[in-house]
Amino acid sequence: MSEKFARKWGEGKDGTPLTTRIKEAIRSPRPLRPRLDYAIKRIQTQIERLDKATNHFSERDKSIFAKVVEAYSKHDMARANVFANELAAMRKMEKTIIHSRLALEQIVLRLSTVSELGDVVSTLAPAVGVMRGVRNGMAAVFPEAERELGSIGNLLNGIMMDAGHSTGVNIDFQTASEDAQTILNEAATVAEHKVQEKFPELPAGMLAFDEAAQTET
Repeated sequence: MSEKFARKWGEGKDGTPLTTRIKEAIRSPRPLRPRLDYAIKRIQTQIERLDKATNHFSERDKSIFAKVVEAYSKHDMARANVFANELAAMRKMEKTIIHSRLALEQIVLRLSTVSELGDVVSTLAPAVGVMRGVRNGMAAVFPEAERELGSIGNLLNGIMMDAGHSTGVNIDFQTASEDAQTILNEAATVAEHKVQEKFPELPAGMLAFDEAAQTET
């Protein structure tokens, strides 16, 4: 941390430099580093679960896609439409899971940086926002993950508040919210591309229906 940054935030009432207070916060009676590491492990566990869910959806996608093609080849458009609708809904859920995984991956990277640099408050604030956004997105798709993500979010929020109190650094909630939204938007863009690359397109005659189904969902 630069001297310029330390001077910008000023010293504590007792004259203790900000850098010293941050180091003391990490070595406080409830050290921040072990709590951050614990949060990282819990997030990584959720990422692994999302990976398993992605694999499951991929297998289901292949099976349903084959049924769409079979029905379409037999000119059974009623059955083809039913399967195409199911496939569109499944791919929407798959995109949500991929989006959530990418966002969580970014949080792990940022928390790991906190462990190295001690830049606790400014990094955790947007991380909490991202966790909230991911949790909301997962509510209907993966309820078990939604509950765990809420618990992890509370853990990160507690660490952030303790760090802010110990170091005297104010939390810029507006900037944190903007940073969180940027992370979520970037993850959504990448997730969209991954879904398009990962899954085969429906037969030409079914494309219009598939697009309409995704719009309705």
